[in-house]
Amino acid sequence: MKIKVLIVDDSALIRSVMSEIIGSQPDMEVVGVAPDPLVARELIKQTNPDVLTLDVEMPKMDGLDFLERLMRLRPMPVIMVSSLTERGSEITMRALELGAVDFVTKPKLSIQSGMLEYTELIADKIRIASKARVRPRSVPVTGATQASVGVLPQVRNPLTSSEKLIIIGASTGGTEAIKNFLVQMPSDCPGILITQHMPEGFTRSFAKRLDGLCKISVSEAAGGERVLPGHAYIAPGHSHLLLGRSGANYVTQLDQGEPVNRHRPSVDVLFRSAATYAGKNAVGVILTGMGKDGAAGMLEMKNAGAYNFAQDEASCVVFGMPREAIAIGATHEVGPLNELPTKVLHYLATHGSRALRV
Repeated sequence: MKIKVLIVDDSALIRSVMSEIIGSQPDMEVVGVAPDPLVARELIKQTNPDVLTLDVEMPKMDGLDFLERLMRLRPMPVIMVSSLTERGSEITMRALELGAVDFVTKPKLSIQSGMLEYTELIADKIRIASKARVRPRSVPVTGATQASVGVLPQVRNPLTSSEKLIIIGASTGGTEAIKNFLVQMPSDCPGILITQHMPEGFTRSFAKRLDGLCKISVSEAAGGERVLPGHAYIAPGHSHLLLGRSGANYVTQLDQGEPVNRHRPSVDVLFRSAATYAGKNAVGVILTGMGKDGAAGMLEMKNAGAYNFAQDEASCVVFGMPREAIAIGATHEVGPLNELPTKVLHYLATHGSRALRV
């Protein structure tokens, strides 16, 4: 069975190029194209697509309004087609919150030649989206709703806060998973380093959005920063993020080397650096995502004494990365996303006093 794709975009050129890309794949077919959400609504009823590609800025009905209604009334895998602008990245972050599975960016230069160069990327994202678990939009766990998930363990031990680190990796579905994890972190939690597969230009908006939602400070890593308790550092889209040491302090490092597992930033690169410089002071967390990036690095972390957690299949949008880590024995515990913050904090609260410098 071919993957049925409906393309929704107000640009005739983008509709044509996307149709050419998708139509060239032997396992896909374009079942319809729509210039706006109103036409798309009727085509969804007629064609019952497996995946929908949606421009973020649309006429007649805003793309976000359409997405919100779609995910409420007829949830389905949606890939947003976004522009590489600050506004485009902010709208895309909002679309992922509303339930979009993933996004692709329009090229800066010639649209037609640029989009054709993206053929493999777009096809891969559609294949992943067709297998994704699409759920109604979840309610963020913020201060107002935190009581509903119980009292989270507090990390008060100064040694825990200064020496322990939380190292997180994610891909498809990870922006929401990371948000739901971080909003439950108390202000005194250990420093957190995060690699989320995301292109340059979007990680800063992602960090800014999280910073406004969380008790901790969240920023895009600049490289050379001291890793502080109560702070989270997100890999920028143009570089690998690594953990390093400067004297007695942990610091962030950036590297623009070749992609690893087809990704830069790569989760494996971050996890391996944590194995080297944090050892048993690291707590690894691998979340939803396609592929195997992070599995080998997480095993290195475990072998260095780190304690590792993986998101379970039922709560993942895509179970690929956690599955690979579990399969090679890299994890200690597996659990649903809404329980992972409690599990991590409980581990830190009970093991922090034994943290040692490496």
